[in-house]
Amino acid sequence: MFTQELINENFSLKQVNRKGGRVYVDEDSNEYPSITTVLSILSEAGIKAWRARVGEEEANRVSSRAIKRGNKVHSMIENYIQNKEVDYSDLISTQNFKDIQPIIDDKLTKVYAIEKRMHSKHLGVAGTVDCVGEWDGRRAIIDWKTSAKFKKKEWVHGYFMQACAYSIMWEELTRQPITQLVVCIASDEGPQVFTEHRDNWDQNLISVINDYKTRKRLK
Repeated sequence: MFTQELINENFSLKQVNRKGGRVYVDEDSNEYPSITTVLSILSEAGIKAWRARVGEEEANRVSSRAIKRGNKVHSMIENYIQNKEVDYSDLISTQNFKDIQPIIDDKLTKVYAIEKRMHSKHLGVAGTVDCVGEWDGRRAIIDWKTSAKFKKKEWVHGYFMQACAYSIMWEELTRQPITQLVVCIASDEGPQVFTEHRDNWDQNLISVINDYKTRKRLK
């Protein structure tokens, strides 16, 4: 059983999906681009090349399957860490979840937020954090990912920047600094966990955000 100490603080944010990506709108109608949309510029060239190589039909099939699997595993983890019943009906997603479950049991003790929408006026972006909790004895921003294959750490810099953004949003929301970033990947080749310190990624994050905003202005 995981201790639930969910925070009451809340940003009133509405998600809006547009052609150029997702944005979040606050109660004063201010718009903030989604941090996942912003960071997508890091992989644009690679995804474009992959689509050209495998063809649009195959690319759409693989992407759709990955999104469905990712959503299912996320749902399983969310229910599990809220001490709710977990649906084991999908075999592939269940295997991914079972692989990562012992790590969650060992490291996660308290849960402060799940799927919480937040924004940062300082960064000018918003997003929905997977989990904020106590991991290995320290408060942490925790991001759940799925993958078909193992990933090298140098391949997931975007994940660290995403978690860094959530950390900054969280501090603006609660006035509680969190510097530990945890990325848990449930891959078909086994589980992976990467941990980083927020301060190693804030400058990289700001650089990408500025690049994104420059591109938007030039369109």
